[in-house]
Parts: sequence; C-alpha cells; structure tokens
Amino acid sequence: MRRILFVCSQNKLRSPTAEQVFAARDDLDVASAGLNHDAEQPLGAEVVEWAELIFVMEKAQRSKLQRKFRAQLRGKRVVCLDIPDDYEYMAPELVALLQARVPRHL
Repeated sequence: MRRILFVCSQNKLRSPTAEQVFAARDDLDVASAGLNHDAEQPLGAEVVEWAELIFVMEKAQRSKLQRKFRAQLRGKRVVCLDIPDDYEYMAPELVALLQARVPRHL
C-alpha cells in the first residue's frame, strides 16, 4: 500500500477533499495536512517522513514544503497539481480536477 500525502495551506478545502476522494482506494493509505501553522491539521516532520509521495496544490506550497522539510524530503517525490484555492470542500469541479490529475502519478 502506497502512503500518499496531500498538502495545501490551511487543510480545509483542497487537501481534505483529495484525501476523501482517494481514501476509498485499497492500494493507497492517504493523509492530508496544511503548511500554515494555523492549519486544521498542521504539517509536521513525522507525516512528511511517513509519506512516499506528496502532492501539493500550488508551486508556492512546493517551495515552502522544501524550505521547511528539506531533510525529510530527501528521496521523495513531490508533485504540484496546479489547483488554485478557488473551490469549496468536495466541490464537484475540484473532485473532477483531482480525479484527472492525481492517478497518472500513482
């Protein structure tokens, strides 16, 4: 089972939606977290170490992730999905984007 981490800024809309969408797959163990210190589920070093593959929603988040967790990211793949913060939790448009962009990287 592959360990997949979805990351956005606040862990309120995009990354929890991604976690929910892919949680039903038997071949994936998924989690989500936010990069901001006041995120619903703040990202910590232990979760970054746990993950085999990390998805961020924006390029700026990839940069922040690399600055904060350089040591824990060694040897890990980080994929930017280029999904702006324009969607509500479980919005059909967001779900469709995730279903279109994530599977090719799994």
